[in-house]
Amino acid sequence: MKRRILSLILGTALSAAMLTGCGGSQTTATTAAPASEAKADVTTTAKEAATEAAKATGSGGKVGVAMPTQSSERWINDGANMKKQLEALGYQVDLQYAEDDVQMQVSQIENMIASGVNCLVIASIDSSALVNVEVQAKNAGIPIIAYDRLLMDTDAVSYYATFDNKGVGTAIGQYIKDKKELDKAKAEGKSYTIEFFMGSPDDNNALFLYNGLMEVLKPYLDDGTLVCESGRTSFEDTCILRWSQETAQQNCENYLTGFYADKKLDICASAFDGFAYGCKAALEGAGYKVGEDWPLITGQDAELMATKNIISGFQTMSIYKDTRLLAEKCVTMVQAVLQGAKPEINDTTQYNNGKIVVPSYLCTPVAVDKDNYKKVIVDGGYYTEAQLAQ
Repeated sequence: MKRRILSLILGTALSAAMLTGCGGSQTTATTAAPASEAKADVTTTAKEAATEAAKATGSGGKVGVAMPTQSSERWINDGANMKKQLEALGYQVDLQYAEDDVQMQVSQIENMIASGVNCLVIASIDSSALVNVEVQAKNAGIPIIAYDRLLMDTDAVSYYATFDNKGVGTAIGQYIKDKKELDKAKAEGKSYTIEFFMGSPDDNNALFLYNGLMEVLKPYLDDGTLVCESGRTSFEDTCILRWSQETAQQNCENYLTGFYADKKLDICASAFDGFAYGCKAALEGAGYKVGEDWPLITGQDAELMATKNIISGFQTMSIYKDTRLLAEKCVTMVQAVLQGAKPEINDTTQYNNGKIVVPSYLCTPVAVDKDNYKKVIVDGGYYTEAQLAQ
């Protein structure tokens, strides 16, 4: 298809050039262009046509995609979706995973710059460590798109593609409120115990999520409808570095041993499916059983394992984030900055990175549980019934 389009463009250019030459031959001999000049004009026009065709298809452009880790299913999907969509448009893609090693990610981005990428897409591990390499990219004239994690303290970032991170927290909080009927519990003088497992302190999204969650739940903590026996409710006390599943499990084990020896934990407010897996392991170790005293457990990303756990009852809900859609929005940003155009954005106020307010596109998160996962996830083509049955 690309060859056919290019042939048509070149054919049109050649025809136009030949017609121009014929028109010139009808004038006086003193104004007729020499054959060598006419040939040069045709060659120049053909090159320009080829260049425009390459721009239209993305061919000749190279995009560096820096992802944080392959230890989480969602980042594998993000990288694969991004690569697939960019390559379909004719771009070369250098996709790299840093396995949560900050210095490795810095080196990967430096190598991408040195290799001559035309645009960078960065999902950072720790954005504070990327400030200097972002300056290198800016000085080299390479635009940067922040992917799902805001790049802080830099004016080198052009756009930000993400999900509504505060909305993710709000959705989790609202789910807990509705599922546990907290208003009714308050009226009846009933209470539920809750512990929090929040995201990494070096990920700006984690704080947005926490703020959205607490916007819903703090009134119930204040009036005693929700009781956190550990007393750990602040972001600083509940955040988990690098979104570590192992740390979440250890924290949950410590809470169960230290504060729930003679009572039950009713809610694990988890910001990530990986944390939910850690809580599941800790609860099983403490003797909790699904269908008897199993807590409400939340999550984020609707990973395949998490969705299976929702079906089996080991996890109550997750936030579904269609990485195909997020990749699509990011790809439109890449195309726009490389073509000198403006992409679609829907937020110009929320994401101040300390240097600039970054124009952003926010995709909408969706809460999924046993009642709606088929309609949202299976019917949406994200997972098949066969995958979920394995």
